[in-house]
Amino acid sequence: MPAPPVIRPVGSSGLLVELATAEQTEALHAELLRRRADGSLPPVGEIVPGARTVLLDEFGSSAQARRLAAELPGWQVPPLTAGSEAAVEIPVRYDGPDLADVAALWGVAPDEVARRHAATEFRVAFCGFAPGFGYLTGLPEPYHVPRRATPRTRVPVGAVGLAGAYTGVYPRSSPGGWQLIGTAPETVLWDTDRTPAALLAPGTRVRFVPLGGDVPPDGAGTSDADGLRTEGSGRDR
Repeated sequence: MPAPPVIRPVGSSGLLVELATAEQTEALHAELLRRRADGSLPPVGEIVPGARTVLLDEFGSSAQARRLAAELPGWQVPPLTAGSEAAVEIPVRYDGPDLADVAALWGVAPDEVARRHAATEFRVAFCGFAPGFGYLTGLPEPYHVPRRATPRTRVPVGAVGLAGAYTGVYPRSSPGGWQLIGTAPETVLWDTDRTPAALLAPGTRVRFVPLGGDVPPDGAGTSDADGLRTEGSGRDR
């Protein structure tokens, strides 16, 4: 049985729901959005997922927040399923400086890293650290890799990186310690002249499409990777 959520009051009429796993967090976030869409959730302005939390804020009243806090532990939250909306496609060139290191961790050739990564469908679990940056889940656990022991002082805009369970694309140049496997030169993740400004939002489906070639066949979950290292949470940049 999964551990029950821990619910804490936030401010005058907010709730912070703490969960045991990333999978529970993504499933609860999806359920909250579903209930808000069908009108069965009390009016709430903000639903913001994190790695292991979901923040609900701007309820109509503190009484509504308290009522939901009492009811939510009894919810039957279904497992997360693939959505029906079209996936956002991000063209990527698999030319990152850490591609060979990731290949060694996976126990495969560098071009196999590209094939397996591009054959995976990702989902934005949450956003953070910089406007437009999404933490994407989808790679099976054997392909989780640690952050670099020494972060770079400058990661270029558009760099595609791996850290822990997550894939991410840097929306701007910044320091960072993720393992860089590619570049997405054609994708603008954050544009204040666009509505919404962020290309990626929690729950968005994402696929990476190799530049200059066909999409590799499915098979990211086939395992040559038994025994690979899996440490590192990748929660920060």
